[in-house]
Amino acid sequence: FMRVYNFQSAEHSLNNVSLSRIRVSRFSDVNDPFELLAVNVGGRKDVRKHLAEWRTSLNSREGLLCFSSDWKNPVLWSHYAAKHRGICLGFDLDDTLAKRVRYQSDRFVAKFDKPSVSEFELDSALVDELRCTKYTHWEYESEVRVFVDLEGRARESGSYFFPFGDQLALREVILGPLCDIPIESVRSLVTAMHSGAVVRKARLAFKWFQVVPDERFEPAG
Repeated sequence: FMRVYNFQSAEHSLNNVSLSRIRVSRFSDVNDPFELLAVNVGGRKDVRKHLAEWRTSLNSREGLLCFSSDWKNPVLWSHYAAKHRGICLGFDLDDTLAKRVRYQSDRFVAKFDKPSVSEFELDSALVDELRCTKYTHWEYESEVRVFVDLEGRARESGSYFFPFGDQLALREVILGPLCDIPIESVRSLVTAMHSGAVVRKARLAFKWFQVVPDERFEPAG
């Protein structure tokens, strides 16, 4: 298992805790316009068109869970946790599900030797690269992904959800530095639903650019 973190508004995070689940993101909704487009196909317009069709097809069949391996980066709180007013959930994630994102400054080059796009198929290695390669400026996210097959999965109000459980176990609930929800009320909820999880409050570090635990609210023992 590896420890990973998910940042949300306080409302969404507490809903996740209450319902023991997390929303599955869709490739079409993420904030990187180059999602699944990390390959440089040169002048092959036919391949580029084929990849666009594959991208649309994959979006209909597969979703993803997005985590970070770090919760102390203040930029993550600014971008994904309602400007430090939100909550970060820490999980133990089954290693077999985890896919680390790779960051690079240039789109990788792949050779497409087939003269006709009708003969062209995406191999598994290329698919893995497309799903897990992002521009280097996203590196602050230290992203870990889980890919979720949507086939046969129940849909609710237009969204899919992944349950907490043995593969994704809640271990930490971290209130942002500007989160105004009383920590004791969150502890009561978490204790009732997920007794093994620790609830803590975060603050801005005094000497460096980090978000750190607020010692005044650390659980006893």
